[in-house]
Amino acid sequence: MIDTITAIATPPGRGGVGIVRISGSQAFSIAQTICHFSNTKTPDVARAVFYDAQRSIIDDGLVLFFKNPRSFTGEDVAELQAHGSPMVLDQLIARAIDLGARLARPGEFTERAFLNHKIDLTQAEAIADLISASSIQAARAATRSLQGEFSKKIEVLQEMLTTLRMHVEAAIDFPEEEIDFLADPKIETSLKEIIYQVEQIKNTVKQGVLLQSGINVVIAGKPNVGKSSLLNYLSGKSSAIVTDIPGTTRDILRESIQIDGLPLHIIDTAGLRETKDIVEQEGVRRTKAQLSQADVVLWMRDINDDVFTLDQLGLNAEIKPPVILITNKIDLTNKSPAVIAHPDFTEVCISVTKSLGLDLLKKKIHQFAGFHSEEQDIFIARRRHVDTILRAHQQLIQAQQHLRQGELLAEGLRQAQLVLSEITGELTSDDLLGKIFSEFCIGK
Repeated sequence: MIDTITAIATPPGRGGVGIVRISGSQAFSIAQTICHFSNTKTPDVARAVFYDAQRSIIDDGLVLFFKNPRSFTGEDVAELQAHGSPMVLDQLIARAIDLGARLARPGEFTERAFLNHKIDLTQAEAIADLISASSIQAARAATRSLQGEFSKKIEVLQEMLTTLRMHVEAAIDFPEEEIDFLADPKIETSLKEIIYQVEQIKNTVKQGVLLQSGINVVIAGKPNVGKSSLLNYLSGKSSAIVTDIPGTTRDILRESIQIDGLPLHIIDTAGLRETKDIVEQEGVRRTKAQLSQADVVLWMRDINDDVFTLDQLGLNAEIKPPVILITNKIDLTNKSPAVIAHPDFTEVCISVTKSLGLDLLKKKIHQFAGFHSEEQDIFIARRRHVDTILRAHQQLIQAQQHLRQGELLAEGLRQAQLVLSEITGELTSDDLLGKIFSEFCIGK
């Protein structure tokens, strides 16, 4: 008998409606007992009164029954729709547990949907990504993944690999034939096409990762060059204190925003300078730590400052995040907004206070991130998908190097196919499943 789980499926807090979800072999009997329904015929949906163990009324609302396998989890599922009071929902949860259910783990409903073959792993991840989407583009991309667009691309690749493996392994199985099957140009052509398709998916997946996780953008520079003003402009609110006094920002300030669909995690840092102030020294130390973890560094300077070099970042030679030099306060001179290419970095000339050149800066951040918001076929993706695609690509490249060596070619194709199966969950470790579903909220 499958154990029965329950959880609140609506967000924490008060609202007009709150939903308690129950899934498993006892879901119907538990819901019927709470509603005092007879065990004759279970309706699809009904008006109901919810009772506790002492037959006192908890609330009244609706009860919905979803018969397996035509439910989200693939099991019998009952949903109690009550008023959205935390006290009411807690009583319903407690009553369901008294009747034999247990509290669901984070993501366990979706995990059961995956285990019962209602969705694959990419679709399961897309559910969490849709819930946490921070832009319309991210929501649409997550919906495309949830509808199976990502999975279909992987399935097509798997079919192509299966067909190619059939030809290669047939050549290995019949070496006595006079015809050299491995010399057939169709094998090389097919492999090249598979590699090309993997590379196309890799590029699309990278866009999906940017939509899902965004990039870390660190604003740094000397004190009083306009870092906090830039943060306030990008975030659209007065997140940082702005004064003419150098060293106003002493700690790390963070804002998460999105610009034209690209999520940005912006970090404003303390100005870098020599100081005897212990608090400011700690701010400088934290600034250098953030610089080493940045996806893009926005290094700000005053129009009248000395020539910039990458050495001013104070980072190790091994750590080289992309740098956009922002020359601020051009309104104090006759300089116009501009983008200037240097050998080691790109310079954007702006004025934050006069709103000059800020669109140029936004476009340059997009370019550095490699994000193309105009693409219509992006599906949401995660960093594990990129890593997996890269591993599969590597296996295929190695296979291509052994075109006339049947055993090595066949093994390379087999390994590539196994790696790709990790994406949809056909071959996935329990540890990975546990990590993925633990990121869900309870009740989903």
